[in-house]
Amino acid sequence: MKKVMLFAALAALLVGAVSCKNNKKGGVPAYTVVEAAQVNLDEFPVDEDGYVVLFDGTSTKGWRGYGKTELPGRWTVEDGCLKFNGTGTGEGQTGEGGDVIFAHQFKNFTLEMEWKISKGGNSGIFYLAKEVTTKDENGKDRYEPIYISAPEYQVLDNANHPDALLGVDGNRQSASLYDMIPAKPQNQNPYGEWNKVKILVYKGTVVHFQNDEKVLEYHLWTPQWTDMLQNSKFSEKAWPLAFELLNNCGGENHEGYIGLQDHGDDVWYRNIRIKLMD
Repeated sequence: MKKVMLFAALAALLVGAVSCKNNKKGGVPAYTVVEAAQVNLDEFPVDEDGYVVLFDGTSTKGWRGYGKTELPGRWTVEDGCLKFNGTGTGEGQTGEGGDVIFAHQFKNFTLEMEWKISKGGNSGIFYLAKEVTTKDENGKDRYEPIYISAPEYQVLDNANHPDALLGVDGNRQSASLYDMIPAKPQNQNPYGEWNKVKILVYKGTVVHFQNDEKVLEYHLWTPQWTDMLQNSKFSEKAWPLAFELLNNCGGENHEGYIGLQDHGDDVWYRNIRIKLMD
């Protein structure tokens, strides 16, 4: 009953907006950053290490689809894991699939979880994400993909997915900042085995860890960050809207959602927790 009430309230608020760009200068289309109801973190347990438990292995409380009010049907709880049941047909943003977010926006934090992937699988972990809409050819709102506004910690079977060989210097392999910075050392455990994630975000400094090793560090909102975007698939020329949004990750308040990607393949996540920092 509480879950039904939560999503009913969320649906009522999902149409609000915090900002809208109407100037198409530079090829950036008009867009809206959608504001929705957020869950109360006080309703979630805090573990002995001071982390708020976002997924306890049994309940999907707080989780919903990106641009949706409910959890898509292909995301299920299985053996203490939040599992995406893949279609094997690549990214799926419609029907019973789609990316999911935890319905609270975070600013400075340490995020931890574990993941394992199916053979040849692909997924990702997003942070500082916003829900962004543009207008389609009929003037109706449509949600842009989550990765248009959020950095991505890559989740991939490096040995069997072709994306591991694309990009530059391994920057599409697991734990990499997708299409920008490779994770080094590349210490991934193979498909079917668990990998540990830690992502630290603090006042623009971001650090990725994989299996207890630091694998990369970068700094948002700097000339170096802008240069990395310009040399990626999110460049101003190739994708002006993504370039604008990623240059200002998390909006004016530099805060956003944690998200998990539906890329069409089976993937499991567990022990998802977050520690807030001032």
